[in-house]
Amino acid sequence: MSIEVRQLQKKYGTQIAVNDLSFTIQKGEIVGFLGPNGAGKSTTMKMITGSIEPDSGSILVAGINMAENPIACKQKIGYLSELNPHYYDLYVKEYLQFVGAVHQCNNLTQLIKETIDRVGLGPEQHKKIGQLSKGYKQRVGLAAAIIHNPEVLILDEPTTGLDPNQIIEIRQLIQELGRDKTVLFSSHILPEVEAICSRIIIIHKGNLMANQPIAELNQKESLESVFRSMTGPIRV
Repeated sequence: MSIEVRQLQKKYGTQIAVNDLSFTIQKGEIVGFLGPNGAGKSTTMKMITGSIEPDSGSILVAGINMAENPIACKQKIGYLSELNPHYYDLYVKEYLQFVGAVHQCNNLTQLIKETIDRVGLGPEQHKKIGQLSKGYKQRVGLAAAIIHNPEVLILDEPTTGLDPNQIIEIRQLIQELGRDKTVLFSSHILPEVEAICSRIIIIHKGNLMANQPIAELNQKESLESVFRSMTGPIRV
């Protein structure tokens, strides 16, 4: 298993953000992680990446237990958070140099060049991050997430705020990355999930509501109808 979540629970005061959540993701899968705002998606992703600790339960990434060996576990993960924070005064290459050094990457100059080419940052690589469009900022975030060649990618709302052309480009990039990596990404946009995912996981109020292949779901009823019945209003 690339990702194994077992009976994960997280509370904030009396509010249960994630409730006894369990699922597994195989190597090479692209899995959509769905749920309305406040469902617990970002909290779950932050626990998988080791950004916050669960109250109970366990997380294994590439067979490594996050609680027992967090550094080795995090080395297997590339993470793009929903807010996608950057140092806007740094140039693109300068920022990737910093991120690569943090990961102790070898042959960093060549690695930066290859990563820039892979995510399509070539035309903007000599600019400061603050000068980039939203779409190119997302590409910088993806470049930072993959520069150390992780086995697992965790992407939290990677296409939020992008225009239609940028959304298509980022979707294509995620599909390309999914050829040799395990990808878990959250989204509210159902056509996006149906277009690139092999499987979906839906949570609501911290509880697992669905976990099944897209193809199997489409044989019975649409993803939209399932999601609407479980969680209420959606975006399409």
